[in-house]
Parts: sequence; structure tokens; C-alpha cells
Amino acid sequence: MTNRTTSRVLAAATALLALGAGAGCSTGGAAGADPQRVDVVAAFYPLQFLAERIGGDAVRVTNLAKPGAEPHDLELTPSQVGQVSEAELIVYLKGFQPAVDDAVAQNGADRAFDVTSVQPLLDASAGGHNHAGEDADEHAEEEHGGKDPHVWLDPTRLSAIGDQLAERLGKADPDHAADYTARSAALRADLTALDGEFNQGLQTCQRREVVTSHAAFGYLADRYRLEQVGITGLSPDVEPSPQRLAQVIEEAKEHQASTIFFETLVSPKVAETIAGQVGARTAVLDPIEGLAAGSDADYLSVMRTNLQTLRTALSCS
Repeated sequence: MTNRTTSRVLAAATALLALGAGAGCSTGGAAGADPQRVDVVAAFYPLQFLAERIGGDAVRVTNLAKPGAEPHDLELTPSQVGQVSEAELIVYLKGFQPAVDDAVAQNGADRAFDVTSVQPLLDASAGGHNHAGEDADEHAEEEHGGKDPHVWLDPTRLSAIGDQLAERLGKADPDHAADYTARSAALRADLTALDGEFNQGLQTCQRREVVTSHAAFGYLADRYRLEQVGITGLSPDVEPSPQRLAQVIEEAKEHQASTIFFETLVSPKVAETIAGQVGARTAVLDPIEGLAAGSDADYLSVMRTNLQTLRTALSCS
């Protein structure tokens, strides 16, 4: 953590030196930005999705997390710190990406929209099991203060964030405020329909336990009455202890889990190991932290793929 923190500080310092000459004459928009559009910086994909759907052609959205990259431990380049400094609105989730938190605190606190101010985060253990001596959430305690940041996996919470984002965009760009409100309402209708599909599709299932390589699905489990069994905690790059692996294997056998889930941006090796021990198959359950490079999917289509994957794995009728 010390090396990462040091590199973030150095990157921020370098960017500030580079920006220093022009900062005094900045008008709040990025250098070279289209003066007819609001320059928005989104910290990672779900927030980019919201900003693009609600902003439409009145905004220019830059995603700090590149396609195919795992966003938890994002390190910002000096040019990205500059984008944060020059943005008219920064949409981020405080506590999820320390480098983004640092850049916002130093260069953009007056123009930042923290989605946790709209939707307070659930505890890391929500939607899942607690076992004596379990270490799966130790890293979560260190990195996120024991809170689960994956709030976008509940469509109803995401729509509430979208409504507030429309309000913030309207303040930044009053001439298009009504358009932002209208697009937010259209997105809310899409997310409400998605929520209905999940409620209906997961209403009657033979199993309700979801064994995942990464404990990212607490909001989805909480919303749709599922039970998450996370092999690791909130950070996908933490190796589970032998004791934790044994616990998950025992639990997967107990609940006769037919599928062990892994995600698109992380190695499936641990999930495959457990699946081999319990005689289960593996499948992708996407936490939608980012899209794969070259993907033409979006939040709604990936969520619907997740729904079909869950219906098959849980034997839903």
C-alpha cells in the first residue's frame, strides 16, 4: 500500500506542476473541450453509463478506468489527474478507488459528485454468510471501512443515483436541465423494468446460494433474496486463505451448488479449483465494474446476461 500511495502522490504532484502555468486562467472546462458540452469525468464504467445516458449529447464523458482493466486499484497518470482538475463535473464513488479519492480531494472537491452521498453503502457482509473466524472481509475492512461499494448492482439504487446526477448536471448546465431530467426519467423506466425482470426471474428457484470468486454481489443478493458466499472479500486480487477455501468448499457441498461463479476481469483459477472439489461447473457472473475491451455491451445487457446465468445455475422456474 505504501508504494501505491507514494506513486499516487508523485503522479498528482507531477500533474499539478504541468497544470500550474494554465491553472490561473482555467474556466472550469478541460483544455480543448467542446464549449457546447459539459466535460464530465467518470471514475469507472457504471458511472460512465449513467453520465452518458443522462447527459446525452450535452456532455462529453471521460472514463478514468480503461476497458478491460480492473478498476479497484486504478493508478492515475499525470494526464488523468489533469482531467480531474479540469472537469466541470467528477462522478465517483468515495472509498472505491483511492487514487481517484486523492485526485478529487486535491483538485476537484468543489465539482465532485460522490454517489455514496445519495445511496449509503451496505456493510461488506450484507447478502451473505458470516462464519466465526472467517477472514474473507479482512481486506474489505482495510480498503473500504467494511462497506461494499458495488451499489450499482441494485438497479433501484442506481436509478436513485441517476436522478441526483441529473440534478447536478442541471446545476452545471441550466440551459439543458429539463433534458437531463427527461433522460433520467427514461433511464429510471429502463431500470425499473430490469428490476421487474430480476424479481420475476428469480422468484422461484431451487437454490438461492450464489458462490462467487469475489464478494461483489451483496446488493444484488440483498435486493433479490439471494445468499452470497464469497470466496474472497471485496477486492478481487486477494488470495483466499486455505481455511477460507475449505469453508467455501464445505458450504458449496452443503448447498449442493451446481455453479461456482467468476468474473470477466479476474482469473478464474480459484473458482475452477473449488468447482473441481465439489463437482460443479464454472460460469461468469459479471460485477460490471468495467467492460471488456472491444465489448459492445452496456450495463442493461450485461445485467440481463447475469439474470439468465443465475436462472440456469439456481434452477429457477
